[in-house]
Amino acid sequence: MKEFLLQIFGFRRKMRDKIHTSWMTICFVLVMLMPFLLGFGLLYKSNLLIRDQSLLQLLFSSSWHPLRGEFGFWPFIVSSLWVTVLSILICGPICLLSAIHLTHYAKKWVLKLMHPVIDILAGIPSVIYGVWGIILVVPFVSRLGASMGHPNSGYTILTGAIVLSIMIIPFVLNILIEVIRTVPRELSEASLSLGATKWETIKKVVLRKAFPGIISSFGLGISRAFGETIAVLMVVGNVVKVPTGVFQPGYPLPALIANNYGEMLSIPMYDSALMFSALILFVVVTVFNMGSRYLIIHSEKRV
Repeated sequence: MKEFLLQIFGFRRKMRDKIHTSWMTICFVLVMLMPFLLGFGLLYKSNLLIRDQSLLQLLFSSSWHPLRGEFGFWPFIVSSLWVTVLSILICGPICLLSAIHLTHYAKKWVLKLMHPVIDILAGIPSVIYGVWGIILVVPFVSRLGASMGHPNSGYTILTGAIVLSIMIIPFVLNILIEVIRTVPRELSEASLSLGATKWETIKKVVLRKAFPGIISSFGLGISRAFGETIAVLMVVGNVVKVPTGVFQPGYPLPALIANNYGEMLSIPMYDSALMFSALILFVVVTVFNMGSRYLIIHSEKRV
């Protein structure tokens, strides 16, 4: 009887283990398939536009006249690149130097205080950043452009980049703090014992060891910045033209989708064009992530 009960309990344990393993496998497969499902769905919905016009014409044409069947996405692509690159150039040094200060120079209570502050900044809705940009950043950029001989309304690429950089600072800074804190303290102590200064130790040892994580944080920041919508939409101007300077208005891809999607669902070609713009976003973010992953692997081998 005892052996029979042990067999029953053993069978139940094996069944539970198989069930849990099956659930975990299913979840893993779903996560792995999700990017492919998203890409295939966007490609399927934008197929109507792709069949009607050549891919090169869609990507590199500046003519955007939907009612005449002209869908040139080049102004939107250039605007998205302008805003994203400028925002990373603004927030990158701020986040990196702040992370170094908080982890190596500031008191421990300062870092403990900063964590909830960063979480609060990360949790603020993007529309609030947009309103703040309209109230403060737009007049500032307008006066700055006028003083530099570039009069503008304030709704420009630079305005969108400033607002976007402030939005992604808590996201990038939080990752950088954790990355720098993972560097073993023994490495810093060994460098200091050999006569290096604190800054030399940070520059030659800590940042070198943390370099793969720094690349990863900036790569994720670029991906996050490229897809931000509401705040940028409110301050960037939304003018369909190829911007040639930071004091000119732009029209990023996320703003195009947000502005037109609800109204244009009844027009099949326009709907397909908006799906194609979402596909462009998906491809660009994927390429950025793959590029950062390659840099991480390459830098890890060098370290």
